[in-house]
Amino acid sequence: MTDYITRETRGTPGAPLVFTFHGTGGDESQFHGLAEQLWPGAHVVSPRGDVSEHGMARYFRRTGEGVYDMEDLAKRRAAMAKFIRSKIAATDATRVIALGYSNGANIAAAVAFEDPDLFTDVIAMHPLIPWTPEPQPDLAKTRWLITAGERDPICPAPMTKSLLDYLRAQDADVTEYWHPGGHELVQSELQAIQSFQT
Repeated sequence: MTDYITRETRGTPGAPLVFTFHGTGGDESQFHGLAEQLWPGAHVVSPRGDVSEHGMARYFRRTGEGVYDMEDLAKRRAAMAKFIRSKIAATDATRVIALGYSNGANIAAAVAFEDPDLFTDVIAMHPLIPWTPEPQPDLAKTRWLITAGERDPICPAPMTKSLLDYLRAQDADVTEYWHPGGHELVQSELQAIQSFQT
């Protein structure tokens, strides 16, 4: 199993288990405190991506902006799924939430596409999925919040809409939130997350 550099908060028995996944260049602290605020008493696990791109941490390799090394993604997705499964077993949590931004949203989504039993809820902020995932009927058991910028140059709106269409075709429970800006996170997205998670 990959030995991720990880920040963890042990929650109360029966509390949700929340995984946070940072964006490119972030680290295990980027969203850890936010998760603690959003889900008081939760178990929070925040692994740092183990790929370095010019010194910036990521969860998988890419060959260009929006061009993924799909072989590397498959390998690192499998390692992350194994890591997640071990943490679920350790906490015995029944509600398991993924909160990811950009590259972090992409690894969370990639895990969910292949192992839909791991997460009950996926909060993907500004994801970019430049491939068409295989049909996955078990995604019907999951809840998703997708947040995006209408003028995001890194995660173009048509690709976000394709992801939304895919998830809805799998009968996933999908909520979407758009803001008028670009790739940046804005306060209204956090409000959308608060509304979604209650």
